[in-house]
Amino acid sequence: MTTTSSKQHYLQIYTGNGKGKTTAASGLVLRAVAAGWMVFFGQFIKNNPSGELRIMKERFPEVTVEQFGRGFFLRRDPEPADRQAAQDGLNRLAEVMDSGAYRMIIADEIMIALKYKLISEADVLALVERNQGQAELVFTGRYAPEALIKRADLVSEVVPVKHYMEVGAPARRGIES
Repeated sequence: MTTTSSKQHYLQIYTGNGKGKTTAASGLVLRAVAAGWMVFFGQFIKNNPSGELRIMKERFPEVTVEQFGRGFFLRRDPEPADRQAAQDGLNRLAEVMDSGAYRMIIADEIMIALKYKLISEADVLALVERNQGQAELVFTGRYAPEALIKRADLVSEVVPVKHYMEVGAPARRGIES
């Protein structure tokens, strides 16, 4: 049975333990810019200037990039400042959404913010509903919760099969950074 949808914008999720979720979202940025769209790229947790964020900021005036994090906390517990940064990021996404200025809104690593309870699942679901199909939403990060997977229109799981970093290869400029 074939069905069609009149929906213009969807919720896409890129999740899983493999490398490439942020890279997939960055590729969507290129397609959106090529189509003449304004894009908002909000990144949770991270605060480092990666190559893809740098090029978006420097070369694409159609893209607004903001980071809502203090860096990964693999060797420490999240602190109140981490929670505040994530909550501020969620509030900023709502402002961006309400502005109507962007046709694509990316929330990179939002699933990590959820996993570590920096923001609530209920608040993220409310943000999705607030969108009302006005903008394409793209969420990335490991550990996508079932409620968001059910709500999403597209879910891709990035599964690690083999990676040269497993045998000690360092991150390379132009590839991983």
